[in-house]
Amino acid sequence: MTDPISGARPPGLENAATRRAQEAPAKGSEGAGKAPATPAPDDELILSDASQRAMAAPEVDRAKVDAIKQALAEGRYPVDPKRIAENFVALERMIGNSEDGG
Repeated sequence: MTDPISGARPPGLENAATRRAQEAPAKGSEGAGKAPATPAPDDELILSDASQRAMAAPEVDRAKVDAIKQALAEGRYPVDPKRIAENFVALERMIGNSEDGG
């Protein structure tokens, strides 16, 4: 998967061919400006820890989501703004830490 604007892969998603191309020393002007070769079928895909956790997450329970939506629409679902804000802060810290490499 690549970013349609920059063409870059998201952090944590790379394959062995991409790594080899980045680590290989430049060979003169031969191949300069050319797109990297298509990865071989046996190339290894390396996922970040966050990607692995997301892939292991259970599927969405549509019935539960629909029940929460209905409760929200009817005003029967408790919303705690302080708890929501605290969770956003925790999420921002987690994202900030993962972008720093740790």
